[in-house]
Amino acid sequence: MRLQIHPRRPQGRKLKRFAVCLLVLILCYPCAAIVGALVPSAHIADDGRPDHQVLLIAGPIHYDFILPLDDATRTAFADLPDAALLMELDGAQNLLVGWGAHDFYTTVGAYGDVTAQAAWRGLTGDRSVIRLDVVGAVPPELELRSLAMTDAQYARFLTALRATFGDERPLATPGFTDTDLFYPAKGRFNGFRTCNVWVGDMIRAAGLRFGLWTPLPLSVSLSHWLYQSTDRTAN
Repeated sequence: MRLQIHPRRPQGRKLKRFAVCLLVLILCYPCAAIVGALVPSAHIADDGRPDHQVLLIAGPIHYDFILPLDDATRTAFADLPDAALLMELDGAQNLLVGWGAHDFYTTVGAYGDVTAQAAWRGLTGDRSVIRLDVVGAVPPELELRSLAMTDAQYARFLTALRATFGDERPLATPGFTDTDLFYPAKGRFNGFRTCNVWVGDMIRAAGLRFGLWTPLPLSVSLSHWLYQSTDRTAN
């Protein structure tokens, strides 16, 4: 019996194919992020007065919500361990709420302090956390993006935020400030379900129109300009 020898393909060809696939993915991702922001979601019609204003504050790579510390907000979060004390701190006027990957989001310091392992876990899949903190009055010169909500919309929004929490006990981890708290959250973080995707999920859960998939800060900004900007809707 004659043995047939099959020559191996050069390893360089496999590496080249992998590099091409990776390049295509890198190029397609931002394009898909823009398309996802452009495609509008359905919304729930509401004739009530938009008495609640939720702000969006942008960091280098993601958005957080800033909620007014009114009765509805305090009631929604008061039963969380340590949250009631947080909201009663002197000077607290607003509640900051954010969601992100555990290893990446809980890293103290600047983004340069984030390890490569934490960044990789955030890209490929990591458990998630939700962050609470309090801030004082928001300076008007910041000109933050805002979301106007009726009582019904704000109630749905708060319900969606609370549904994000997993174990309601705060994590024993240092935060970005002396006052913030991290709680375990539901769902896993990855490159397709980012903190900005979560922001879009919460806005749509309130019944507001927004982009269907908003993985990048640009996606959130674009969706807000298209569907929630008062300057645009007034024109």
